Parts: sequence; C-alpha cells; structure tokens
Amino acid sequence: MAEACRVRRMKLGSQGLEVSAQGLGCMGLSAFYGAPKPETDSIPLLHHAIRSGVNFLDTSDVYGPETNELLLGKALKDEGIREKVELATKFGNTCTDGKFEVRGDPAFVRTACEASLKRLDVPCIDLYYQHRVDTRVPIEITMGELKKLVEEGKIKYIGLCEASASTIRRAHAVHPITAVQLEWSLWTRDAEEEIVPTCRELGIGIVAYGPLGRGFFAAGPKLVEKFGNNDSRKAHPRFQPENLDHNKILYEKVSAMSEKKGCTPAQLALAWLHHQGDDVCPIPGTTKIENFNQNIGALSVKLTPEEMSELDSISQPEFVKGERYTSMVLTFKNSDTPPLSSWKAA
Repeated sequence: MAEACRVRRMKLGSQGLEVSAQGLGCMGLSAFYGAPKPETDSIPLLHHAIRSGVNFLDTSDVYGPETNELLLGKALKDEGIREKVELATKFGNTCTDGKFEVRGDPAFVRTACEASLKRLDVPCIDLYYQHRVDTRVPIEITMGELKKLVEEGKIKYIGLCEASASTIRRAHAVHPITAVQLEWSLWTRDAEEEIVPTCRELGIGIVAYGPLGRGFFAAGPKLVEKFGNNDSRKAHPRFQPENLDHNKILYEKVSAMSEKKGCTPAQLALAWLHHQGDDVCPIPGTTKIENFNQNIGALSVKLTPEEMSELDSISQPEFVKGERYTSMVLTFKNSDTPPLSSWKAA
C-alpha cells in the first residue's frame, strides 16, 4: 500500500495562489453525508491535515448551512495555523424554508462575503467561489462585485464552480479567475470535453471535487449500506439499485488494478487525477484521520502511460449509469447567463 507522504505544492491558476497538490474538502464534516461530526473529532482532523502539509481547505456557507464555516473558523484560531492555510469558501446557494435558490446579484454577493468573513473570523478569504451560477444575472455583474471585494482586500482570488465555458470566458474578461471547481473523477468525466481545455487556455487552475465518486472508489458498492436517512447520496441516481449493479463493474476493475499496483482503489482514483496535469488539485473529503493519510498517499502512486490508458479505457462514460445529480440544472451544462446588455439594476 502506498504510504502517506509529505504533500508537494502547486500553483493554482496564474495569479500567484500556491496550494498543496491535494486539498481537503470539509463539507462532510458538517453536512449532506450524514449527521454532523463532533468538533472533538473534526478539529483534530483539520489540524492533522495542516500538519501533514495540506494547506488548501474547502468549505461553503451552505454546508450546514453555515456550521462548516464556523467549524473552520474555530479550528484556525490556534496560534500560527491561519498563516499556514489557503482558505476557500463559496457563496450563491441559499435554502430558505425548504426552497433552494441561486443568487449572484451584487447586494447578495457582498452580504454573503461579509457573513462568511464573520463566521470564519478572518479579515480576508483566500479563494472565494461562486458556488453555482445565477442564470438570471449576467456573470459580468456578479464578477464586478467580486472584483470590488478583491480591491477592498476582503478576498484575494476569485473562483467559479460548475460554470460553462462561455461563462468562464466572460467572467475571466472582467477579472482573472484563479480556479474553477468541477466534479471530476473516474466516473465523472464530462468536463474533459470543453471545460478543462478552456481553463487551460486561460491559465485557470482546476479543483476537482468528488474525486472519489462521493466515496464510491473508497468503499465500493457496499457504501450504500452505510447511508443514513439524512445522507443526500441516497437520492443520487448512480447509487440507485438499477444503476449500482452496473457501476460496481467499474469499481471492480479499478480495485483489480489497484491490487496489482500495490495501492488502494481510492489512491488509484486520486492518482489518476494527479496525472491529468500539474494544474489539477483534487479535494477529497473524509471524517477520519486514517482515511486522510491514505488519501495523501495517492501522491506517491506513479502511473505509467499504459496504466493511464487502461484507466481511461475502463472509465468511459458508457460504462457509468445514472446522472451525477438528481437534477442536472446545477451543473455547467445549464449555467449560461443573460447578456450584460439585458441587466437592469434594481
């Protein structure tokens, strides 16, 4: 099995941000994947990650909601820790009285940023993403307010999540985009066709969320047996019985390859992403220190061109059944915004 290793650094984007080559997605500590984990477990995990060299922590105001940012704010209070971390958070997704809404209007952008700064208890956010694109607001309007926040010193770098190629281009023309966060893994490869090439053309870093297929490549099909009532993955199409029986074939092939390679399936899945290029930073999440150690061990897994070709071959879209979300309206496929000329400020 590949051992945990010291985490190397990489440049994310073209504006100067430098992060660990693998980050830590913090969502699962507070939301969506079951009951929130106690601080007595979560804060030691965060401190262990930072000591291990993972300096790129990913959160959002909607995780909890809000409790994940509060957790990170508390974890970063220990002396000397904040200076070691590149902190990324997001805005744009809201849920009020059970109604989900995406917002990118200037007033909301500013209000959301001020609230995140307060919860995180920091004077500046290192990387601030628009979590999902508001298709009612021209992206130039949203970016204009984010640019002001950069100029005011409240955020350092700007990112987008699940944005289309045209949205990325329009946003980047207003202010340089440092990173685009997208779902990318051995069972989610739709961004490779247009989004990844666009990011590379513009010098934008790529942050891969869900790099382990939401836990699928760590635990395999048996993962569904551990889903609690409040685990959002229960509703995901790929975990439904009619699709899971098919998708487990992919896991079995990855598992067989990893056994020959002397690593775990999770490490092999992460290594495949690391070998996509020096501009790709996966952010796997976990709630356990031992799983974290295993994940960063992926950095020492070296794949030959032949092994990459084999992984590419077995993970073609036709070998995966089910959409990656219950509703695909929240992905780059439906994230174009109106032209700037259509905007009338309230």
